[in-house]
Amino acid sequence: MEQQIKREVATQTAGAASSQGRKRDVTAPQKKAGLTTQDLILIAVLLAAGAVLKLTVGSLLSSMGMKPNFIIAMYCLAIILTRPKVGQALIIGLLAGLICQVPMLNATPLLNIPSELLGALACGLLIKIPMNIGGKLDLNPLVNTFLSTVVSGGTFALLAIYINVVSTGGDVMVALATYAAIVFGTATFNAILVQVLAMPLKKVLKR
Repeated sequence: MEQQIKREVATQTAGAASSQGRKRDVTAPQKKAGLTTQDLILIAVLLAAGAVLKLTVGSLLSSMGMKPNFIIAMYCLAIILTRPKVGQALIIGLLAGLICQVPMLNATPLLNIPSELLGALACGLLIKIPMNIGGKLDLNPLVNTFLSTVVSGGTFALLAIYINVVSTGGDVMVALATYAAIVFGTATFNAILVQVLAMPLKKVLKR
């Protein structure tokens, strides 16, 4: 009788452990494998919107002395919302650079490809850094977009100065000062725009 009781206790214990194991398996969180179809559609829409805004609103603001770059802002917003892997972020940057090759969007061919690649790389790395204030306000879109725009714009500026100024014997310091004002002004504009757009879009898209 004693042995039978021990066997029943052992059987019940094993069953309980198995049940707990199954519960843990069911409730284990699933990691994101990659970009979903919804993510790809969102990225395409935002890149297209960036091109249209740069062609229309950007041209209007440029005539008023401002130099916004909506394509950088939109690919930063796309990366922040979809949180791709670093390699996928580079592809988004490459696509943005290729879009910039449209003659109406770019006065200096090819320079946008390396600049947007590096800008998207910076954005893809910076999304991994938490920047919450008080557990509620997420400043990652603001800081991330500002720094990514500086990386992208700075790369473009250095290449443009080398090609258009250094090679022709022009004044490098004047060119650097001019481009620095444009880059930091654009970075500030982009950072505010993306921060304002990211908050409601995250709620609507449940991200």
